[in-house]
Formats: sequence, structure tokens, C-alpha cells
Amino acid sequence: MLRMFNIRGATLRDQPVDENNLKTALDDAVWIDAHEPSEEERELLNTFLRAELPESDDVEEIEFSARYFQDAAGLHVHSLFLSPGEGRHSTVTVAFILQDKRLITLRDGDLADFRLLRMRARRGQVQASSPQDLMITMFEQKVENLADVLEDIHRKLEDVSHMVLEDDDAELEEAIDRLAKLEDSNGKIRLCLMDTQRSISFLQRHLREHFELQETAREIKRDVDTLMSHTAFLFDKINFLMDSTQGFINIEQSQIIKTFSIAAVVFLPPTVVASVYGMNFEMMPELDWQFGYAWALVIMVLSGIAPYWYFKHKDWL
Repeated sequence: MLRMFNIRGATLRDQPVDENNLKTALDDAVWIDAHEPSEEERELLNTFLRAELPESDDVEEIEFSARYFQDAAGLHVHSLFLSPGEGRHSTVTVAFILQDKRLITLRDGDLADFRLLRMRARRGQVQASSPQDLMITMFEQKVENLADVLEDIHRKLEDVSHMVLEDDDAELEEAIDRLAKLEDSNGKIRLCLMDTQRSISFLQRHLREHFELQETAREIKRDVDTLMSHTAFLFDKINFLMDSTQGFINIEQSQIIKTFSIAAVVFLPPTVVASVYGMNFEMMPELDWQFGYAWALVIMVLSGIAPYWYFKHKDWL
């Protein structure tokens, strides 16, 4: 799907797409957002740009030279964006092609950052005077959204912390599952932040003549540094809670083994007594006792109570 936007009065505006006159619409658009484009749309963009759009495999390359470069089509930036999922987040790489008069974005996933930007553009809330300004604005919004997700992870981590450290009836296996998902999401946010740092540094080197954007770029990098420190703090807290949870599980398991061990010791003497008097030898004198059965029961009870009392006296129970 192709979505197009232009700038009117320093404000980003949604531009209706005329299917019968796409070439004119492409030429007038300041921002062309290609979301999972069809083969026909890719061919149209290739013809319009006079260059080949990057394929999915090319976009996912991690080498610096493959993610940030300049060619005849313009500046190329392949940046990671966070995508929400069922229980945990994932990342989607967006290919940016920045030209003098337009910005082209190519992506496969549906991203909250782009939905929010479209919604704000319809309301006239996105201020941009050029494609370069718009691209910097996108990264600024990206960092703000990552900060919001980090705050959400921190709140969820506080809930897990209460579950692990204060709730005696908590399901610790569930806590481990939640911690694993939070750790995974936090790691993906850190990846997006590191990628944003590299993207902004690359743009700063190639947009030196846009002095008004340099300060915005520096502010974004300062925000990224702050969020990177926050992700490190969250990693430490997640690891602490993971270790604590595993420790509590080990204590519970040790308590169960301890209970079984004490039960085995407590029932061992009665078992010995029962085994002795369960032997049917003719020369056993107790076989002729009138109260032999009662005597055996009393001995078994006392032999079981004795080790239990001893363990209790030693505070092992």
C-alpha cells in the first residue's frame, strides 16, 4: 500500500491518492510511505526513483555500510523500529530513502510509530518544513515512543517485583515467564536505541548545512543516552528478580525434600518395629503374649514420636 503526504504551511498533510494518476501524486508527495508494497507498486516506485528499492534481505543486513549509505537515489538509512506483539515485542526494519525534495519509507510490518504519525498528520499536529525535517521528526517520535514503552516495562516490573518479594502465594513459575518476556522486550528496545544512535550520527554527518536540525539531532542523542542508561538499570533489576525467583523456587524445593527426608526418618523406626514383629518365627516369645499386639503398636507410636520430638527440639521443623 502506498500512502502519500505533502507539506503545506510547514505542516504535514495527508494527500489523497488518485489511482488513475499515481505518477503525478508521487511527484507532488513529500513523503511516500510504502507499506508492504505489491509488485506493481514496487515497479512503479523503481521507475519513479530510477533505482531499485531494497529487498527484505538487504534491509535486514546488520553491517554499517549496508544500513547507512548514499547513492544516486539519495541517503539510505535502514533503522529498527519496535513492533508490539502477543506478550512480547518484535523489531521491524524500515528503509528510509531521503532525497532533496521527498522522503520514501519502505516497510513490511505495521508499526505504531507510523500509525501515530499518520493520525497526527490528519489532525495537522506534525510540524515539518522539509523532508529532512520530517525524517528527524520521525526519529524524535520514535525515541519518545520507546521511552513510553520503557515506562510500561518498568510498571510491569514493579508488579512482578511485588509478586516475587511480597506475595507469599505467588506462582513463581509465572513470574519467571513474565520476567523472560520483559527481558526480551527490554533487549529489543536497547537494540532500537543503539540503532537510532547510529542513524542520527549518520544523518548529522550528511545534513551539516541544515543547522536548525543539528540541535534537534543532538537532543535526540542525549535522550537516547538517557534511555540506554535506563535499559541497563532495567536489565539489572530483571536479573536480580530472576535470581531471587530462582532462589525462592530452590528454597521451596529444598523444603519439600526436607519434609520428605524427615518423614522418612520419622517412619523408619516404626517400620523397623513392624518388620520385626511381622516375622513368623516359632521361637519369638512375644507371639504368646496376651498384649503383644498392643505392645507393638505402642512401641511403633513411641518410636515415631521420638525422632519427631527431637527434630522439633532442634528447630529443624
